[in-house]
Amino acid sequence: MSRTIIDVHVLQTVPPSNLNRDDTGTPKTAMYGGVRRARVSSQAWKKATRRAFGKLLDPEELGVRTRRVAELLAERITAEEPSLEGSVSLALAAETLSAATGAKIEVPRRKAESAKKRGEPEPPPESSYLMFLSSRQFHGLARLAVDGADDIKTYLKVKENKQKAREIADTRHSVDIALFGRMVADSSDLSVDAAAQVAHAISVHQVENEPDYYTTVDDQNEKDEESGAGMIGVVDFNSATLYRYAALDVDRLRENLGLGLRADEPLDEPVLRAVRAFVQGFVSSMPTGKINTFGNHTLPEAVVVTLRSARPISFVTAFEEPVLAPQGGGHLRGACAQLLAYVSDIEKAYEVTGDPSWVLRAGAATEPLAALGTEVTMGGLLDAVGTAVAARLAGTEPQGRIRPA
Repeated sequence: MSRTIIDVHVLQTVPPSNLNRDDTGTPKTAMYGGVRRARVSSQAWKKATRRAFGKLLDPEELGVRTRRVAELLAERITAEEPSLEGSVSLALAAETLSAATGAKIEVPRRKAESAKKRGEPEPPPESSYLMFLSSRQFHGLARLAVDGADDIKTYLKVKENKQKAREIADTRHSVDIALFGRMVADSSDLSVDAAAQVAHAISVHQVENEPDYYTTVDDQNEKDEESGAGMIGVVDFNSATLYRYAALDVDRLRENLGLGLRADEPLDEPVLRAVRAFVQGFVSSMPTGKINTFGNHTLPEAVVVTLRSARPISFVTAFEEPVLAPQGGGHLRGACAQLLAYVSDIEKAYEVTGDPSWVLRAGAATEPLAALGTEVTMGGLLDAVGTAVAARLAGTEPQGRIRPA
């Protein structure tokens, strides 16, 4: 059975930076190929990608992951019915969420005791873990809560109403839920399997972290007063050419999102919007760790996107042998050469040269990668991938340059 999977491979050089740090504040690293590599966790780049969605998608197509779900739902309830506000809407929200997800929605004991000691009002109820719900699910649950507002507990004891609450929480998933999944601890049947897989980004070469010793001067310190810095510290950093990889199972994405959110749009339109947003968001996003300190706002030098028919294939093994920079040179040119050689060999050996590919690249160092597919700009890449996915979902052959065997 043919599948529809999008592989996204990225080479990106980042100057001195601390994109993703561990519990000591040091940039994360990993051993690979016998040497230490710079590493950016998959969670860090997923968060950056989700953040990018805010400019790429309508807010109605996105979700919110928070413990403060009762407050958000209460706001929607009040918007539906202004007479239901304050503690009334919060109580309705807590009961509705509990019925929909099986989770306990109550005031955290520590926060309640702290508020009582200070003589403050009781804080709003929360879920005991992060809950991920789409905007449409919040809207649906708000309408349900308003319908049962006269006696919400009795209303939700009716089997049909409780079932409706659970159906609302398990349909019309947002793009970010459909892509990155959702775990519901109290109701595993409401969990959503992620359509996207994002690998930890690693440097294609050996890296050693470096310390940046800094001092800060007190602006109000006059000349005759004590000398020296007002504060001193150390920030660790590294610089690297990273290999980034993500795979998107379009079939799973289609299943998670459902077909046609509006009567006036094609059935696969939500999937195609999500595909474009994911490719653009993943490629162009950047984790914000220490971004104000280092200002490391780079874009990838090379992006290779392939539409697979069988299974995803990462090219990280191209860099199991670390790239060695020539004297007085960088790592990008060598990375492109190693990537081209590996891709050619692995795809020929496993006879997967028939998958269409597109290459977005910049600079002379990336020129060898032009052999891996049709050269495109960013806009051209999004259009080409969208057209190919639409054709694949419609059962016709995708468009794009086929790699020679």
